[in-house]
Amino acid sequence: MTGLLDPATVSVDTSVFRAYDIRGIVPEGLNVETVEVLGMTIATLAQARGQDSIVVGRDGRHSSPQLVTALIRGLSRVGMEITDVGMVPTPVLYFATHHLEIGNGVMVTGSHNDPEYNGLKIVLAGISVLGHELQDVLVQVQAGDYPRVAMGRCRQQDVRSAYVQRIQQQPSWAQRKTRQKSVVVDAGGGMAGPIFVRLMEDLGHRVLPMNCEVDGDFSAHIADPSQPENMTDLVAAVCTRQADIGFAFDGDGDRLGVVDSSGKIIWPDRQLMLLSRDILARHPGGRVIYDVKCSRHLQEVIEAAGGQAIMYRTGHSLIKQKMIDSGAVLAGEMSGHIFIKDHWYGFDDALYAGVRLMQIIESITDSTETLFATLPESLATPELRMPLPEGQHEDFMRAIGPQLARTGTRVITIDGLRVETENAWGLVRRSHTSPFIVLRFEADDDAALQAIQAHFRSAVTAVAPRAELPF
Repeated sequence: MTGLLDPATVSVDTSVFRAYDIRGIVPEGLNVETVEVLGMTIATLAQARGQDSIVVGRDGRHSSPQLVTALIRGLSRVGMEITDVGMVPTPVLYFATHHLEIGNGVMVTGSHNDPEYNGLKIVLAGISVLGHELQDVLVQVQAGDYPRVAMGRCRQQDVRSAYVQRIQQQPSWAQRKTRQKSVVVDAGGGMAGPIFVRLMEDLGHRVLPMNCEVDGDFSAHIADPSQPENMTDLVAAVCTRQADIGFAFDGDGDRLGVVDSSGKIIWPDRQLMLLSRDILARHPGGRVIYDVKCSRHLQEVIEAAGGQAIMYRTGHSLIKQKMIDSGAVLAGEMSGHIFIKDHWYGFDDALYAGVRLMQIIESITDSTETLFATLPESLATPELRMPLPEGQHEDFMRAIGPQLARTGTRVITIDGLRVETENAWGLVRRSHTSPFIVLRFEADDDAALQAIQAHFRSAVTAVAPRAELPF
């Protein structure tokens, strides 16, 4: 192995180890040298768990080709047998780990973040690997303590058609009674566009694609449907074209946004309500998991449909593990990650969630505005982001707790602080993927919404007087 990169000479910025994955700015946080060493680290951890083969894929960011090459180099140095599925949405990479019966995968993706970001999403033996799990192994690798074996091999395999065919083989596809609808798809220049447009056309619907060609610069807008400003083009197109429904995706295709026929954004907790009614009809007593940012009405809908509602922490990796532990049939979070275990694998897959929603929509004669209006709703904000420099999040959360607890209302501490009153609730938690504090509010009426926001505004100002409040 003479002439190979010495991992001891590479300084890895530990801030890239996030709660759910690895993520940083290229090249300051992540570059080819750090990713090669991280590949060696992942391979060392995999082999310690008895795994010797792995699937890799990448998104369409400009930095992804060189980073996936470095990743493959690092994985192969520790003897991993690698299958490269190329440029695909993250759900297709997850699918490949099942389809190829390998169980291990690494996706090079910056997800919903700005173009200068990139990162790694990791699955070993079917379990998502959290960022902190790699830090101890990284120290071991940099000390030279890693398997010295023959170089692993890498082969290429296209699994995109197999993914589409697997969806089309499901009973829900074959048993449809199709009413043709008009669908607008805004992929934001990310990875979901080509495959999702194909799925909608194969379902027999009229499709207007927007930003469905891969664009590593995300020129139209950032591919993050959790933020209303990124949904503006989709809302306008649905209204102008008088379309039945609009779908939006994040950069790697594991977050879903929806707009109904009136141009109203249907946030993921209300998407979950509709999916719960449909899926629980076939799984009475089934468990449905949702994160702390979701509406209190979601619990009502789940229980009315005969299911068991479980509130849990935010984070795609954490929810995925909770699904495995609980045997849940459905899960989701306000960021747009939807996990379906009914005729599917239980990983977060916005394309498949979009197909399942579309199969409900195509069965009705009413408008989607009328359909979603059957679901309970209160006044609610989207996710609100308050900028806060990295390194200050823990101190902020520690300080704001006593401020929020002074009212004597119910405080849920599953993830951050969710303060509930009789007619409203507010949430504050740190983001583990971006340098923000995340807030959200819901209330029965405007007066209650103003009151809970005033309470939070006072608490935030007391501990961070210079904070840029988003409400």
